[in-house]
Amino acid sequence: MEDMEGMEGIDGMDGTDAALFAREPARVAPGAVHVPGWLPAGRRRALLAACREWARPPAGLRTVRTPGGGTMSARQVCLGRHWYPYGYAPTAVDGDGAPVKPFPAWLDELARSAVADALGPRALPAEPYDIALVNFYDGDARMGMHRDSDERSDAPVVSLSLGDSCVFRFGNTETRTRPYTDVELRSGDLFVFGGPSRLAFHGVPRVHPGTAPPELGLTGRLNITLRVSGL
Repeated sequence: MEDMEGMEGIDGMDGTDAALFAREPARVAPGAVHVPGWLPAGRRRALLAACREWARPPAGLRTVRTPGGGTMSARQVCLGRHWYPYGYAPTAVDGDGAPVKPFPAWLDELARSAVADALGPRALPAEPYDIALVNFYDGDARMGMHRDSDERSDAPVVSLSLGDSCVFRFGNTETRTRPYTDVELRSGDLFVFGGPSRLAFHGVPRVHPGTAPPELGLTGRLNITLRVSGL
């Protein structure tokens, strides 16, 4: 994200067609809800500015290496606790070793508002949200099917999108293969999954380069995932 400064997107699917064809909230699976355009424009810009600050060293944006020796094509920065395959640590153990940046209270407030709007107030966890994983995708980046299973809490996962649109594949809790549903996530969209879908496999098989709204000033896609660690 340090290389995103000054970049501008190309007008795409957040423009005219969004005005012509209204997108409505949709339940993709039990406990999994997509809310298009949930983040207002001002909040999107503020969140992008925060992501750029978080991406700076120390404990900044890094390439994630898998236990098998591979690398994830999406780069990542963490808040609250540092995620690495497959656990959490107080320092960037697979990066520069610096203490992880703190998780700000306003992100907990944002996550709780998202859960209440998507799933209703009864789905709100008793514990505060305390972990953020921020993934940056360029046009060639992907994310394989995986489960968010390294937390001790079963609180709903909150996912926010900025920049380029993507295909978000939301599957089942048993296998990385079908059945799954492909959802188009655009800049400002919210996706929340909890309850029976909390451990569903999900991934990003495709990013659509050049679809970020130009006023955001971002080339590529940012995904901000908020979780309760239970640690």
